[in-house]
Amino acid sequence: MDNKTKKVTMVGMLCAVAFLVTVVCRIPVVLFLKYEPKDVVISIGGFLFGPMTAFVISVIVSFVEMFTISDTGFIGLIMNVLSTCSFACTASFIYKKHRTMKGAVAGLLTGVVLTTAVMLLWNYLITPIYMGYPREAVKALLIPAFLPFNLLKGGINMALTLLIYKPVVTALRSAGLVPASERGEGEKVSRTGIVLVAALILITCVFFILVLRGIV
Repeated sequence: MDNKTKKVTMVGMLCAVAFLVTVVCRIPVVLFLKYEPKDVVISIGGFLFGPMTAFVISVIVSFVEMFTISDTGFIGLIMNVLSTCSFACTASFIYKKHRTMKGAVAGLLTGVVLTTAVMLLWNYLITPIYMGYPREAVKALLIPAFLPFNLLKGGINMALTLLIYKPVVTALRSAGLVPASERGEGEKVSRTGIVLVAALILITCVFFILVLRGIV
């Protein structure tokens, strides 16, 4: 199998996995807002093949969602693409320029911040249209609901990407589905330290979700 065929195969697999985790893992956080881990899968695709691949996967998965499990139509598709691309494309763009652990962390952090800002703006503009909420009511929810949701979503996506990217890409390389590591990816960084920090972020985000849900 040549490299182009391998890439097409991998993109198809990532699209399927991203859609599957969206179907089986939708966690209510606050109000009608739910978390699903598809951005983690799309970010891994972006880290492997670049930001354009992350964009393509995002669009494909969002289109499939629109015709299967979503009830928000074309507006929901736009919101999905905006949210996913502002995180995954941003993270993978920075990682493409700096293929080190520091580059990955910087890209993911930037993605969290950008996604939060983008979704605050677009929720204010679009949510009144497809949810039927008065704009003033949506405005009142930006800080107490939309802001923590997007920060928590971004934090979980960042933590999960840091935790599983290395094992996933190592397995894919062993299977010959992706090329060997490029110069710069071999930077010596404590894997244990990264795992501990990512686990701390994940646990903190999960705890805050439980608080928002009134469980603790």
